[in-house]
Amino acid sequence: MTPFRTNRLLTRFDWLFTLTIGAALLAGCSGGSGDKSDANDTPTSGSVRLSADATFEPILRSHVDTFQKIYTQAKLNVSYKPEQEVITALLDDSVRAVVVARQLTADEKAVFDQLKIVPRTAHVATDGVAIIVHPSNPDSLLTMAQLRDIFSGAKTQWKQLGGKSGALGEITVVFDQNRSSTARYVQDSVTRGAALVKKAFASESNPKLIEYVASHPNAIGVIGVNWISDQDDSQVQSFLRKVRVAGISRSDSPKKADEYVQPFQAYLATKEYPLLRNVYIITREARAGLGTGFASFVAGNQGQLIFLKSGLMPATGQVRLIQANPQ
Repeated sequence: MTPFRTNRLLTRFDWLFTLTIGAALLAGCSGGSGDKSDANDTPTSGSVRLSADATFEPILRSHVDTFQKIYTQAKLNVSYKPEQEVITALLDDSVRAVVVARQLTADEKAVFDQLKIVPRTAHVATDGVAIIVHPSNPDSLLTMAQLRDIFSGAKTQWKQLGGKSGALGEITVVFDQNRSSTARYVQDSVTRGAALVKKAFASESNPKLIEYVASHPNAIGVIGVNWISDQDDSQVQSFLRKVRVAGISRSDSPKKADEYVQPFQAYLATKEYPLLRNVYIITREARAGLGTGFASFVAGNQGQLIFLKSGLMPATGQVRLIQANPQ
């Protein structure tokens, strides 16, 4: 476990208008890419270097595997890293496309403007940030106000939350990595710009985060929903046996248990789950190369079905929600 370091630059956002996929991704840019991938690649063949936020690794691996099975002449070399490293790789031309949980900031767009490159952005899914605790923790129902106190350091002991977990002692906050998108999201959307608690730790990876929470009853972890959403996946089943996913309420004083919701797909679809975030794919290709082809696949019907099957909310297509009424 390593101390968690806050990067204040990560809280600066410029939410831009999201371009639709079709013509926007396939249209040519005004500049080129120095990426040393196969210069003769096409949308469905050749090789290309891509990067993705490590919090999206499970779902992106499904997309990459499926794409390469369909297009056998295509080779996608994907690196999974903390969010800021992914964006840096796109800016310095190390990769042609990235998958992240935010759009480019004004400063990042200015870099492309200087290069006379028009990056293409598409919203491809809605994900969430899950809060996990030890299975023995009796307080797995938390309000947004309580999370704000925990992550800002205003409350550092479980007993301060007024629940039944007082005997657990000090609250240990755990993130996946330094400079990760989940930490940036918590600082932006939960603590509302306030610094994160100084005693937070970075566990170095999402699986290690889950293992830490599973072995420390006083811990509370923050993880991307796609690590625990596909309940048909054997690894996800193993993770869910080790930790408990907290229910979160928007209300400061919820009266009923059903005011707390977990990050199930239905609650992502209806936006009832409070900790929502969008997934974007951004490409800098000046032509319709393999990076553009993969981006089109992820935003297209087959890619959207993969998001649907995984338990996330696809950006396009209809999701049928069925409510079962008691007899």
